[in-house]
Amino acid sequence: MSLPDRPGPEAATNALTSGGHHAAMTLSGYGSGDAAWTGTQVAAAAATACLLGAALGYLSSSRLDAARGHTTAPSASASLDDSAGARAGRDVVDGLEGLIGNTPLVRIRSLSEETGCEILAKAEFLNPGGSVKDRVALSVLREAMDSGRLSPGGTVFEGTVGSTGVSLATLAPALGVRAHICMPDDAALEKVALLNALGATVERLRPVSISHPDHFVNVARRRAADAPNPPGGVFADQFENAANLDAHLATGEEIWRQTGGRIDAFVSGAGTGGTLAGVSRALKQRDPAVLTVLIDPPGSSLYNRVARGVAYHGAEAEGRRLRNPFDTIVEGMGLNRVTANFAAARIDAAMQASDREAVEMAAYLVRNDGLFVGSSAAVNCVGAVKVARRLGPGHTVVTVLCDGGQRHLSRFHSPAYLATLDLMPAAQGRGLEFVKGPRETNARPYGAAFKAVGDDNAS
Repeated sequence: MSLPDRPGPEAATNALTSGGHHAAMTLSGYGSGDAAWTGTQVAAAAATACLLGAALGYLSSSRLDAARGHTTAPSASASLDDSAGARAGRDVVDGLEGLIGNTPLVRIRSLSEETGCEILAKAEFLNPGGSVKDRVALSVLREAMDSGRLSPGGTVFEGTVGSTGVSLATLAPALGVRAHICMPDDAALEKVALLNALGATVERLRPVSISHPDHFVNVARRRAADAPNPPGGVFADQFENAANLDAHLATGEEIWRQTGGRIDAFVSGAGTGGTLAGVSRALKQRDPAVLTVLIDPPGSSLYNRVARGVAYHGAEAEGRRLRNPFDTIVEGMGLNRVTANFAAARIDAAMQASDREAVEMAAYLVRNDGLFVGSSAAVNCVGAVKVARRLGPGHTVVTVLCDGGQRHLSRFHSPAYLATLDLMPAAQGRGLEFVKGPRETNARPYGAAFKAVGDDNAS
């Protein structure tokens, strides 16, 4: 496919200044909490998250209109039954699915000022289901329905730690299907409450290895195969389904357009690998010089896959495996196998982030920018800072704010829970001293990638 020429600098200026895209997510009373959550508190938290999301959507609608290229709707004085006049000049999306994608690219002021780079992030928490997984859910459902594998009244089954499940449960009624979600029983409780509120069937299972037949992904696959037909069911299979990657080709195109083609690096973690694969392929097709970097949480083997060519982590050694495949507070990121989506990614380099760095970054963004993000988004921002430091001032680094912090209140944003892990945030002010490293090896692909974009000090 032929691609248009790289846009000029004026396009980047226009893309970054139109609309003032500084949407923020805040939480009143951040930093306090009880040692345990009751069912009522979890339900209340989920309800609060939904209401907060709705309020933010309403208050920021004019900014989103500008960000997404929407025109202003007719004034209230227009006659409601003047169908010809009222519809003229309007830009209206058709249904819930029309709200997905084209999210704003927000400049994170604190990180940009502290690093000397432009650190930009896709505000994926502004999707109607509240996360980047809305893109995947829509792509998977459309592909299944277009191919005839899923019919109206049927059920989509998926194994997920939560966000993809929420997105599927959000979209399913709009498309006339049902959602059945299998998830580990240690996932954040507010995700469970939200899934129940959305009408999904939720099946919680003890965490086991992916090779075990009762792993939540394998159970979801089995439930889909056993679904009565009609109406039938389909396994979403977000880890291996190419519709996941395809959804994020559009994300990459949006980033290219919004930056006006002025982007030096894209950094993201990987769970299914779809975001990193789709965005990296789209950006590399536009400009092969764009650096694409994986940021990996503790225990995941994907860092070693990129840096050393082997998907293995020391925690997998015989006698060392913990209750979970890897032990981290971060949800939805990191893996100990290579998925079809991850294998398709075009990755130049890899870095690692610790739980401490993720927790401190989340608190930092609330304190300095009013951005209340989830654990994977915090890891992505840690990665953006590490990449910015390696490239040096004057570069543009883009990442993804996968979701908001409202779905992480009982774990990642719970002071009581963090205290049990000795992970209470301690940093103050605007300094980024808590971001260590970068934590990298001297593997040739890593050093070569950074030298290729002008960092003569890269090891």
